[in-house]
Amino acid sequence: MIAQSKYVVHEPEKCKGKWKEVFGNDRPIHIEIGMGKGKFIMGMAEANPDINYIGIEKYSSVLLRAIQKMEENELPNVVFIRMDAEDICEVFDKGEIDKIYLNFSDPWPKDRHAKRRLTSKQFFERYDGILKKDGIVEFKTDNDLLFQFSLEQVPEAGWNLDKFTWDLHNDEEMVKGNVMTEYEEKFSKLGIKIKYLKAVKK
Repeated sequence: MIAQSKYVVHEPEKCKGKWKEVFGNDRPIHIEIGMGKGKFIMGMAEANPDINYIGIEKYSSVLLRAIQKMEENELPNVVFIRMDAEDICEVFDKGEIDKIYLNFSDPWPKDRHAKRRLTSKQFFERYDGILKKDGIVEFKTDNDLLFQFSLEQVPEAGWNLDKFTWDLHNDEEMVKGNVMTEYEEKFSKLGIKIKYLKAVKK
């Protein structure tokens, strides 16, 4: 089903530098890495029809759920890619992306796997390669240790830590316009605080 889906870009590396052509317009492009079942990115796309969204998901079984949602509620400003986040520089050109969302990423708790975390210095180097000047990374998590690690990695990667909070849903200013993910809804109901940070490329 994924192979046939019109919502999935099947050879994304061929679109490098040409994503505006894929969407047929010059609007800003935002990507979500690890989009899960697509609730967040589709909610964002619905709320912001003047922005193009690309959802990246590694697992076919999860991507399938997002495709099913799109079939029920088609959005012209969203496409999906099935790929590993490590390959983003093969798929997007320098300065092609305006904003990256990282939501409830795998914490990779073992120290030896630190560079696999999507907020590691190594990944910020990749984001450097595809984001415009002043490009933005927004990150949400329920995991305290991963959040602390991320707060330290942002300046270490040479980025500006624009703002952050350890309790997003109780921060009146930062929670404005927040679209919840599936995990976010689940954790919030359990009383787990949602952490958020915004990093800006220098």
